[in-house]
Amino acid sequence: MIDNSGEYILCAANHYDDGVEHHHQPRNIKTGFVICGRRHHNCITTFALMVGFPYDENGRELMNTEEQGFLTSKDKFVNRVEALEIARNANQLKPDEGVNEVIGLYSENLY
Repeated sequence: MIDNSGEYILCAANHYDDGVEHHHQPRNIKTGFVICGRRHHNCITTFALMVGFPYDENGRELMNTEEQGFLTSKDKFVNRVEALEIARNANQLKPDEGVNEVIGLYSENLY
């Protein structure tokens, strides 16, 4: 069980693990970097701008490390399933928006 007392979801985020320790990342990210956006496609667009599109071999390799998730108010990157539990406990879910318990949270479930 996640200790998420007072914790809530801030925004969509993708983690890309390049194996390098970067400064100013969410506190639970040891290597790689997190790109935030309103929706996950915004994160992917920023990634494409950073590495260049179409992806070269290095870009494809980095893209294959992508994990979609969310940033929380406690400076953590969480996957979609963890995010769903946090959003539910924080009463952030839109009342008439169906959720997928297996896949987890989508930003559309929030806003």
